[in-house]
Amino acid sequence: MRIAVIAEQFLPHMNGVTHSVIRVLEHMKNRGHEVMVVAPSADPLQLTHVVEAFDGAAAGVPQLQGIPVHRLPAFPLAGYPEVRVAGGTVQRLRKILTRFGPDMVHVASPFVLGWRAIQAAHQMALPCVAVYQTDIPGYAARYGAAFLEDALWAHVKTMHNTATLTLAPSTTSIDHLQQRGVQRISMWRRGVDAVRFDPAHRDEQWRSQVGGGRKLVGYLGRLAPEKQVEDLAVLDSLPDSRLVIVGSGPERAQLEQRLPNAHFAGFQTGSELARLMASFDIFVHPGEFETFGQTIQEAMASGVPVVATGRGGPVDLVDQSRNGWLYQPGNLDQLKTQVQDLLGDSGKRQAFAVAARETVKDRTWSALGDQLLEHYHRAWIAAGRSSSGATHAAL
Repeated sequence: MRIAVIAEQFLPHMNGVTHSVIRVLEHMKNRGHEVMVVAPSADPLQLTHVVEAFDGAAAGVPQLQGIPVHRLPAFPLAGYPEVRVAGGTVQRLRKILTRFGPDMVHVASPFVLGWRAIQAAHQMALPCVAVYQTDIPGYAARYGAAFLEDALWAHVKTMHNTATLTLAPSTTSIDHLQQRGVQRISMWRRGVDAVRFDPAHRDEQWRSQVGGGRKLVGYLGRLAPEKQVEDLAVLDSLPDSRLVIVGSGPERAQLEQRLPNAHFAGFQTGSELARLMASFDIFVHPGEFETFGQTIQEAMASGVPVVATGRGGPVDLVDQSRNGWLYQPGNLDQLKTQVQDLLGDSGKRQAFAVAARETVKDRTWSALGDQLLEHYHRAWIAAGRSSSGATHAAL
């Protein structure tokens, strides 16, 4: 089978969308399918550095060698230059798809480039699976544009109803999409690498250097308004603990001022990221606009209990009083109390840690990749292609 993957964001910008696209590419290549990527252009020097890292076995990520990537001209997003918006037209996407001749079009987190790809696939009568991954309408208020939320949801509805099938990662995401009129939705979660993320990677020397004998409360993710990292200020002065912030983004300088006692570890990936994650005592996740919460799964695989906001994707991942706690969105006193509860009770913290690892250890990317192939099959049939023997058999 030939699969065209259209990525709204891709390397060198590393986020949840890029990570899941890489895993999809790895799985399809391993299953013998032919894949290609359409993505925004990037700075050549930065791109070379990142791709070399991702092709190296030591980085703990799949190899991308041999997978063609068609880059479209793009410009950096104002105020967030790591994010690039691709130019081009629907006609140009049609030409790219025609040259490749895909049996399936996979669109990751569509909005601008992805919308043009969905239109091109629709015009060409190609089966198209649109993966909902980013709550852009929800981000509007965080960026001071709440008045745009309804218009953005209307765009989301149009895009996903034009696609053959929409895949959403959580029950909350499905509910939100259905409430806004999106049809033909199925659940497709995310996998986690429980070999890469493992409690065995805990580094006591690093913990001592950073914490000086104190317990470590960690956050990992983008440092951007939608992540609400500033909410962690209520944890910045807790006794016998230190806040650790892993990640980069446009709000780092402001957060360093808001969290003067925290340790900022910067952007990390590969084995270094896994080492830091396993070295936390508690993982905190304050963002209210997560469609899934991949870092929560990675923390759990690392044997780290989670305290997360009770909205969006975390609701499906955190089992209250078993592997972590959920606090009421906006209730920062409850966030503080729940973190203090785990800091002060080593027995409970250890029990949550063991349960966290058990929760996710079998959620492999291989299993999720096979589920994705089943969704491709359904989209193929829905698009009226079930009579084609060779491709149908491949699905």
